[in-house]
Amino acid sequence: MHHALRSILSALVLCLPAALTAQVDGYGPDAWRVFDVAPDDRLNARSGPGTEHLVLGSFPHDATGLRMTTCVPYLPMAQFSAMTPAQRAALPPRWCLVHSRDGEISGWVSARYLAEDTGGPDDPAPDPQITAALDLVQQLYDARLNARLDARTPEADPLSQSNARDYFFADGVTQLAAGPQADPLFGAQDTRITRLRIRPAPDHAMFRGMLTIHVDFHNFDQPQQAIVVLRVDPDLTPPAPRIMRIEHDGWTFP
Repeated sequence: MHHALRSILSALVLCLPAALTAQVDGYGPDAWRVFDVAPDDRLNARSGPGTEHLVLGSFPHDATGLRMTTCVPYLPMAQFSAMTPAQRAALPPRWCLVHSRDGEISGWVSARYLAEDTGGPDDPAPDPQITAALDLVQQLYDARLNARLDARTPEADPLSQSNARDYFFADGVTQLAAGPQADPLFGAQDTRITRLRIRPAPDHAMFRGMLTIHVDFHNFDQPQQAIVVLRVDPDLTPPAPRIMRIEHDGWTFP
């Protein structure tokens, strides 16, 4: 009986709609919105993952800014990707535990009615310094991955001495020239990077002149995070953000 139940739960995730496939193993957008609910209807929030559970409240058809705690059942992306479309389509929908922006409404809803919240005109404009820091870190990681894939163009490596000053303060450039023991971006000597995601720190992206960017990724299928701390370098013309340090679990560069 228990074996059969586990099999059913493992299978349920396979019918995840396209908008939620990135969340199959716990990774996904920071905010969600109600999707495909009629204007004269509402999305029920239930006490458990299924229509047999008590309705605790409901979300408006156009609710935005929903926060997701978890979805059930769980399945690693590798197993999800190995299933055929027919196998996914033949199974019931997934359920997610979500909360309204103000925390007043919480409950389980069908993932069928959730989509990524990309924001709108009422969202505050991003701080230009945070945007500049985010762009710099994104460019650095993209360039590093491309350089590792194509060893024929070492001059394109952002960690080379000729390029590093475009991203780091001078002391970081010196440390790179000395040859760090591990890749300072990914915190390892050997890497096979997937699921790279770069975003401002959710609670303190800018604090007392420091800019913090979170870099989430999988290395050999193991989830890891690097925390990149920047500040504006006044020695540049014009002044621009540069990386002060990159924090990994157990060590920091430089």
